[in-house]
Amino acid sequence: MTAAHVQAALDALADPARAVLLQRFFKTGPGDYGEGDRFLGLNLPQQREVARHFKTLPLPETEQLLTSPWHEHRQTALIIWTLQYAKAGPAGRQAIHEAYLQNRQRVNNWNLVDITCPLLLGTHLLHQDRSLLYELTAENHLWSQRMSIVATLAFIRKRQLQDTFAIAEQLLSHPHDLIHKATGWMLREAGKRSEEALEEFLADHRGLLPRTTLRYAIEKLEPARRHWHLMS
Repeated sequence: MTAAHVQAALDALADPARAVLLQRFFKTGPGDYGEGDRFLGLNLPQQREVARHFKTLPLPETEQLLTSPWHEHRQTALIIWTLQYAKAGPAGRQAIHEAYLQNRQRVNNWNLVDITCPLLLGTHLLHQDRSLLYELTAENHLWSQRMSIVATLAFIRKRQLQDTFAIAEQLLSHPHDLIHKATGWMLREAGKRSEEALEEFLADHRGLLPRTTLRYAIEKLEPARRHWHLMS
């Protein structure tokens, strides 16, 4: 079982017409965040099915698959890692976690980040030192920064909200809309667990949140509160 076998299985499902739509959706034009990325035109269920078939792919082969210029090859490699991580013992989980970090330059679009980092970063750090996330926040790398905030979804699910708010605070001045959206998303999720904590954060940073972040963050509040935050 090799990376070439996975590539062949994915290539056989290619849909060129859909690939054109995906290249537009994921902003692959010159100067865009996904500049130069190439798509086969597969949907996520198709990739998950291929990943399940190759879920025992050895780690070096999965890393090889992740070097592909084709988006679906990289996404399927990452899905395989999530499947393997869920079944692995401590040593196996650590190996996948480390490989994920070492290859994060190839986790280079928002969907690749979002399907992986809550498990491969967030869950992995639940009972460990979390300073790594703050290091990622400080990196001059869009996808590492998105990883740092989206990974906290694993903490939010355990009602541990402190890191979400702390990292959100560090990202408030970030210039990119994809960080604004991710930060607002995590604030919204935190607010589902503690509306009081979210309201306190919003009060402490009133006037500092990018508009997109604010809109995402208050999405689940009562209409009157949403209106108040938007108007204040």
